Amino acid sequence: MSEPSQSGPSRPEEDPGIGQERDDVQRALDQFRREVRARLLERRAPEAGSGLDWEDLFESARRRLSTIGMVERSAEVDEFGMDDVVIAKWNRLFDALADRWWRIDVEGLDPGSPPLPSLFVANASGLLPWDGIMLAHKIARARPDAPRPRFLVADWLVTQPFAQPTLAGIGGVRACRENAERLLRSGRSVVSFPEGLKGSAKVFRERYRLRRFGRGGAVRIALALGVPLVPVAVIGAEETHPVLFKVGSLARLVGLPFLPVTPTFPWLGPLGLVPLPSRWRMRFGAPLDFGPHGPEAADDEILVDRLTVELRSSIQRMIDEAVRTRDSVFA
Repeated sequence: MSEPSQSGPSRPEEDPGIGQERDDVQRALDQFRREVRARLLERRAPEAGSGLDWEDLFESARRRLSTIGMVERSAEVDEFGMDDVVIAKWNRLFDALADRWWRIDVEGLDPGSPPLPSLFVANASGLLPWDGIMLAHKIARARPDAPRPRFLVADWLVTQPFAQPTLAGIGGVRACRENAERLLRSGRSVVSFPEGLKGSAKVFRERYRLRRFGRGGAVRIALALGVPLVPVAVIGAEETHPVLFKVGSLARLVGLPFLPVTPTFPWLGPLGLVPLPSRWRMRFGAPLDFGPHGPEAADDEILVDRLTVELRSSIQRMIDEAVRTRDSVFA
């Protein structure tokens, strides 16, 4: 029994005249392309003595106009969203704020101390994360050879429209134990604020009084990973946006924990968000001594509570001393 034929249905033979016409059209198109290319090259050649190639200038201007409003992005964006291109653009503003606007004095931060990566724990200062931004910036300037530190940001701020990509680009990371541990394991230092929202929501009369440090998360992380736990006192940041009182009902409509009322906000509108030029101090204490405790000590509730109280007391002492010895809020 013969096998079925593998060839498909027969096609009608092409008319030789149609094939000849198609070849003529193709030759005509090729000739047209050559003539257009030759004429364009002639027009691009600058006239002798003119000194300017107007077509090149026009083409350059067209390319520039077509990219207005476009932002160059770095290919080196890490898993938390920090972008070196964004950091480079913001660093000029950060330098101006640190050196001229707030005139930040730093104590206890040496080029070789503390060892990095470290977990820096500071008092919270206001709703906007200027304290975290400035701490990370100052540490990065003191240790340019080390990966740039990251600062932890509260959930309510990360979820605000347009806030998350901006904060992530400059090194802000959502505050949780998992993120802090991942950063420290990768060799990047972390700036943490254990007071959480309770600390940043303090009104002006309660400034520089530390609130409870949550459940001891900072101490647990430092014990579990064996990284230095460095207490930091920030003075002056709580005067940048002094909260006179808080409004809760209107704030819930826009997804805020509360609506702060300051001497400038909301009276001056968007200008009220500009921070006041208070004089800042940053005091870095000695890393907390864990003695013989190893990673298994992170599960010891009594030890964690005791070390957390010691950490909070150490920061409060540094705050009280710095506030007592400063001459003025703005000088």
